[in-house]
Amino acid sequence: MRKYFLLIIAFVVFSCDKKSKVEKAVEEIPVEMKVVRFEQAFFESKPEDLATVKAEYPEFFPEGTPDEVWLEKLQHPQWRELYAEVERKYKNFSGKQTEIEELFKHIKYYFPTIKVPKIYTVIGEMDYNSKVIYANDKLLIALELYLGGKHKFYSDFPEYISQNFEERQMLPDVVTSFANGVVPAPLVNDKTLLAQMIYYGKELYLKDILLSEDYTDAEKIGYTPQQITWSKENEYFIWMNFIENQYLFNTSPKLLSQFINLAPFSKFYLEIDNESPGRIGQWIGWQIVRSYMENNPKTTVQQLLKMDAKVIFEASKYKPSKNE
Repeated sequence: MRKYFLLIIAFVVFSCDKKSKVEKAVEEIPVEMKVVRFEQAFFESKPEDLATVKAEYPEFFPEGTPDEVWLEKLQHPQWRELYAEVERKYKNFSGKQTEIEELFKHIKYYFPTIKVPKIYTVIGEMDYNSKVIYANDKLLIALELYLGGKHKFYSDFPEYISQNFEERQMLPDVVTSFANGVVPAPLVNDKTLLAQMIYYGKELYLKDILLSEDYTDAEKIGYTPQQITWSKENEYFIWMNFIENQYLFNTSPKLLSQFINLAPFSKFYLEIDNESPGRIGQWIGWQIVRSYMENNPKTTVQQLLKMDAKVIFEASKYKPSKNE
């Protein structure tokens, strides 16, 4: 027993030492990001300044859209009110800039060839599927979707969506958008539920290594603390349900709406459904990837991302224990 205890202590010390070495290396990576406040440039301008703003930011003014559309937006009371709310919360963006720069230091550590983008803050059409867009040299952040989940502007959104309109979700959303460019999509001929689970598991694992330690699992995946608790307490049951129903290698698209896609709850078609969070398949995929990396510590991040879902699953030794 004493020997076993000492082995645990040695493993913990080794893990902490390894992490401290990573963080020391990250600190040495120079990252400076320029911030362009497009929403301020637009909404602080006058109608007669529109041509100047369009010339300075042509990428935000699609060809073929008449000036009347932009002038209406510039002067519309609801757009003005939305801008005022965004300004109240994000007039000074320097704190978030520092956090994003720190995030990109970590990204540069694991992905040294990526180009550090310029940050563009904007106010969009409340498209929650495009809260953050990372596109090579640009990082667009739609600030109207980070005012706080209970904000009056979000009254028409269901709670399972608006709960993630929090400021703390900004950096996890940046990682999600970045991951879209570095995590290979499942193979065309692999339509299994497992492939989708591992795909999102890889994305969530990137949040483990790229975000600072003060980010919780709930914030990484966009759950409430209660939903994370439910997931952990019912992990064994969820896994047994997947195994007994032979879901893992099933290719039915229906399983995506049940367990992968954004939804108010997952669909086991049992009494517990309303208690469960949506996207539980993503969460299980995350635990599988974590288990794989714990059991295969020599695997690099790049190797992990390219690895086949079945290979990861079989080598993960994932087997949740039953809660007594």
